[in-house]
Amino acid sequence: MELLIVILIGVLYASGIFMLLRRSMVKLLIGLILLGNGANLLIFLLGRITKGKPPVIDDISPIFTDIYADPIPQALILTAIVITFGLQAFAIVLLKRVYVLINSDDLDDLNTPEEEDI
Repeated sequence: MELLIVILIGVLYASGIFMLLRRSMVKLLIGLILLGNGANLLIFLLGRITKGKPPVIDDISPIFTDIYADPIPQALILTAIVITFGLQAFAIVLLKRVYVLINSDDLDDLNTPEEEDI
C-alpha cells in the first residue's frame, strides 16, 4: 500500500513540475494543483498509515496506544488543503483577468512591451 502511494506521489510531483514548465497559464495552474495534491499525500504517508501505532506516543507505553491516532498529519493536510484552495481561487481569477486583457493564455505574450501594440 505504501509503495503504491510513493509511486503516486512521484507521478504527481513529476507531472506537476512538467506542467509548471509549459507556456500556458492554465497548465501552470494545473501544475500547482498537482504539486499541492502530491504534498498532501506526502504528509499523509509520513504520518504512518498503519493502525494502532500513533507516532506521538512512545511504542513502549501501554497507555492510550489503542485509542488515539496522531492528529498532526491530519491538521497539516487540512491546513494545506485550505491554503491550496485559496491559492487556486486567486490564480483562477487572476488568469481570467489576464485572459480578458490579452486574449491569450501564453506566458510569452505577457513579456511584450506595450509600444509594440501601436
